[in-house]
Amino acid sequence: MSHPSRRRRRRPAGTVLALVAALLVTLLPGLPFGAGTARAADAGTATVYYSTTATNWSAYNLHWAPSGGSWTTVPGVAMEAACTGWVKKTVDLGTATTWQATFNNGNGVWDNNGGNNYQLGTGLITVKDGTVAHSDPCAGTDPVEGTGATVYYSTASVGWTTVNLHWAPTGGSWTTVPGTGMEAACTGWVKKTVDLGTATTWQATFNNGNGTWDNNNGANYQLASGVSTVKNTVVTKNAKDPCAAEEPDTTAPSAPAQLKATASNTSVVLTWSAATDDTGVTGYQITRSGGTKGTSVISATSTVYSDTGLEPKTTYTYTVKALDAAGNLSPASAEAAATTGEQPAQTSGTPLGGDPRKDPIYFVLTARFYDGDSSNNRGGSQHVKSGNAANNDPMFRGDFKGLVNKLDYIKGLGFSAVWITPVVLNRSDYDYHGYHGYDFYKVDPRLESAGASYQDLIDAAHAKGMKIYQDVVYNHSSRWGAKGLFTPTVYGVRDSEWSWYYDAKNEGFEYDGLTVEPVSGKSYYNGDLWSTAEPSGNTCVNWGKPTGGKSAEGYTLYNCQWPSPTSGMFPKVLYHQCWIGNWEGEDSRSCWLHEDLADFNTENTQVQNYLIGAYDKYIDMGVDGFRVDTAVHIPRVTWNRRFLPAIQERVTQQFGAAKAQDFFVFAEVAAFVNDKWNRGSVNHSAQFYTWKERGEYDADDEKAALEQYTYEEQLGTGSQPTSTNAFLDGNTYHTPDRSKFSGMNIIDMRMHMNFGDASNAYNNGKDSDDSTNDATYNVVYVDSHDYGPNKSSNRYAGGTDAWAENMSLMWTFRGIPTLYYGSETEFQAGKQIDCGPTCPLASTGRAYYGDKLEGTVTASDFGTVSGASGAVATTLDAPLVKHVQRLNQIRRAVPALQMGQYSTADISGNMAYKRRYTDAASGVDSFALVTVTDGATFRNIPNGTYKDAVTGDVKTVTDGTLTAAAPGKGNLRVYVLDLGGKNAAPGKIGTAGPYLK
Repeated sequence: MSHPSRRRRRRPAGTVLALVAALLVTLLPGLPFGAGTARAADAGTATVYYSTTATNWSAYNLHWAPSGGSWTTVPGVAMEAACTGWVKKTVDLGTATTWQATFNNGNGVWDNNGGNNYQLGTGLITVKDGTVAHSDPCAGTDPVEGTGATVYYSTASVGWTTVNLHWAPTGGSWTTVPGTGMEAACTGWVKKTVDLGTATTWQATFNNGNGTWDNNNGANYQLASGVSTVKNTVVTKNAKDPCAAEEPDTTAPSAPAQLKATASNTSVVLTWSAATDDTGVTGYQITRSGGTKGTSVISATSTVYSDTGLEPKTTYTYTVKALDAAGNLSPASAEAAATTGEQPAQTSGTPLGGDPRKDPIYFVLTARFYDGDSSNNRGGSQHVKSGNAANNDPMFRGDFKGLVNKLDYIKGLGFSAVWITPVVLNRSDYDYHGYHGYDFYKVDPRLESAGASYQDLIDAAHAKGMKIYQDVVYNHSSRWGAKGLFTPTVYGVRDSEWSWYYDAKNEGFEYDGLTVEPVSGKSYYNGDLWSTAEPSGNTCVNWGKPTGGKSAEGYTLYNCQWPSPTSGMFPKVLYHQCWIGNWEGEDSRSCWLHEDLADFNTENTQVQNYLIGAYDKYIDMGVDGFRVDTAVHIPRVTWNRRFLPAIQERVTQQFGAAKAQDFFVFAEVAAFVNDKWNRGSVNHSAQFYTWKERGEYDADDEKAALEQYTYEEQLGTGSQPTSTNAFLDGNTYHTPDRSKFSGMNIIDMRMHMNFGDASNAYNNGKDSDDSTNDATYNVVYVDSHDYGPNKSSNRYAGGTDAWAENMSLMWTFRGIPTLYYGSETEFQAGKQIDCGPTCPLASTGRAYYGDKLEGTVTASDFGTVSGASGAVATTLDAPLVKHVQRLNQIRRAVPALQMGQYSTADISGNMAYKRRYTDAASGVDSFALVTVTDGATFRNIPNGTYKDAVTGDVKTVTDGTLTAAAPGKGNLRVYVLDLGGKNAAPGKIGTAGPYLK
């Protein structure tokens, strides 16, 4: 049925009744003119609010009918004033649950929804500008009903089928337990409206009627009049109705601006300024024309896109449109064009894929591992001061060619993944380690050689079945900024005092760390970084003026002579402006950690796009994963909103969804404490980063970061999500729930900190597993290039027996075993890991390892060396080398040790556990009982035949119990259940060695 369409003019008074009558006869067949109102009944009611802002009528009538019932008599029933801009009417629907309505001014001007009538339901309803929603627009403002309050309670996290509201107005009495029943509002929500009397605030708790309560951890919920929502213990006052229908979004985003296209070989990198939208831009649509394939349309989510695999010497033209969630598309940007060059000699590699838990990791500082090409060795400005020159040991010594040459050594140890330090062009006085990134789009030439580029390394590793995990830095650049984003200009007077440090400008020379600048004779030339005249656009305070201080040499110091976050030298839109004060405070995520680590403002879109575009390049080259440096110093919400989705999008786009799922991201969340939660701060605890967000935050990333920090800190450690993904259900493997996984795995900092003793590391590690999304993906190591256990500044020196015990635990417990280069020979045990340029590298834990690798080595398989000569043959005879080789052989033969969940239930023993992995698709079912060093008894296990992978011992279990005698320090037992066929127990694996015997 329809009624006259909306009109905005008055008709002559004499024609109104005749017109209405004629319309009703024509448009409402079967409805007697003058029919009465809908019958009363004891079923549902509805209150409709109608907006007066667009009509400004002197009177408002509601003409309505319940579904299947009769219409009111024209012009309907008068509506009453509600609050400014609104009138309302409550109707009795009888047994109906839906109804239809029109509105009029009593003088022939109608609003009938364009001839369709308004189709309405029960509860609170608003009609404004043709849009129907569900809320009380007068909540908290109505002078008549201002003492009323409506609360919506989210049932998503509690899962109750019945929800009661137990409440009291401020200063008044509580309801009788369990309170009053709440009514269904919409999926995931229940609601209740209460009368506060003269009160304006109230408190409430919720329960399921069976003794389970949500009382805000004993504090009750403090509410106000109007509409409130309670979700995941968070109260929102003056809230929008969570069940209200969203108004349709018909506004398109703005057109993207400043589109630029830059060609390199057969790739084009596109950048543009972010578009804006009233609800938010969700993606971009790139149109490319040119080449033999014609026009193509490409999707992207960031404002940087790398278009690869194009035709050589071809001009391509691009435009970009922005897209919002409703599908609205912006106008196209201005065009940008670029012409590709020659086809590069190497094409992109392809990640190997496969479950990363199968791949033990060997971690190398590339510049300190093996020197394959001495022509790219560089000592830098600290070569003499550090003492490296005296040892003929330049900081940049190892390279990709050396790593390629020694891949068989790593494979012969049994490792199938290699974690390498950052590869981007670095810049500082001591930058061999890779964490002072300068040009994130360029591989550091000090690592490359002819025939041994980074692409060559990736391809060579893949040819041997080995993965490359690239260390990446999103948190900071070098102190000289990031080329292509921002590089600061410093003030240096090139007089007799400072000419030794600040080089003369050479406009035609570009720093790359390798090439020697002809005037200064330096590869570490810095003439592009200083100015004796104040640069245009300078923001640095007191630029070029003497500070009043002197350097260690007695030279005059000037303001802005050295990068600093507080001087204004770095723009705050791109870099943070403070020094860190509290490592467990919010400032640890938004301040500089060190003068050589200029802290990116990662909540800024321009910074995000710079980094996303840079790391897309290395994804395209086929790396298998990223190790993320300083992850804790970027808010989790920024990772979850921006960087992690960008990684997944790029890998999916280039290599498909399966490879994206296997692309391994593991992060350094530096929690250097021994407790489960880092000094009580959830935001600074490693496991926190494995979870998706569960709060809703501002669309602005900077505001969202603060909101997230506050929200999670207030919830505290007791309200963090938990997981059973690492744990067996009795003896049964269960499908893990990864739906809340953020995409970021973690280095197991708690085990690392406690590895002074293997048993301590084991007990601490498993204590944190219920708060990690899936601890079977944890990267586990004893020491690294930064710290030893208990934040020791020295490489691990617990002795060979203790090292063997640590390894036996790491290779059989949950997680991915990882070894820092040289630990297989206890290289530099007890030496200071890093002293900067104050001592020679040869005396530290970052010493050059190549002397132990001289000679030849060939690996026939993982953990098996078929031939070796020279110094490397001696290295391969070390007792821990033999130990780790066999551990890798055993782990590869038992799927439960790679990917299995674990349990310690019904087990007596110190480091003893059972593990199982089941995969229905492949038919794999692997069950193993493990004890390290000490004896153990396993009860309530499946009966059957068990074979020890270490000794070959066979035990038949008929009563659900198996006892293993103590194997001794560093040794272990791995009893595998023989399930026959492809799941038959392998028996003894490898040859007995100094510990596994």
